Amino acid sequence: MTSAYPLLSAVIALLHGFALGLAIDISSACDIRICAASARFSVKEVDIGLAADIGTLSRLPKVVGSMSWIKEVCLSARIWDAQEALKQGFVSEVLPSKEQLMRRGVEIATLIASKSPVAVLGTKKLLDWSRDHSVEDGLRMTAVWNSAMVQTEDVQKAVMSGLQKKKPTFEKL
Repeated sequence: MTSAYPLLSAVIALLHGFALGLAIDISSACDIRICAASARFSVKEVDIGLAADIGTLSRLPKVVGSMSWIKEVCLSARIWDAQEALKQGFVSEVLPSKEQLMRRGVEIATLIASKSPVAVLGTKKLLDWSRDHSVEDGLRMTAVWNSAMVQTEDVQKAVMSGLQKKKPTFEKL
């Protein structure tokens, strides 16, 4: 079975209300996370006798920089708020309301969708790959990736649009 969207370029989590357990697992796997000011978060699995088992313990350390904070919230199951999520880097933006959150999510998605799909997919893949490798290896992989990507029409379209001072139109992948 094949997915209707095999090459999704970015996954954006819009978080509001309570995001507990599985919601943390899923949102940790997303590329971008933003939330409403009313959002509350918790890794609750220790309260039910489990270790978080769908990715939080593997992904959260790659999303948030402080292992001390991660261990504290995962071991205690305490609830934290939107401002703490922003401070720790779990989310990149806090919006005043759910409605504003939804509008902002569409704005971000629309902006990303207007870019070269080849460049967006490459950027995402290289960021994910580089997270787990050295800078030197990341630079090498980027050079290999870009040497293949300059063969696509997207680079030519972007350059010509810049010269003509108009917005480029890119083909879907």
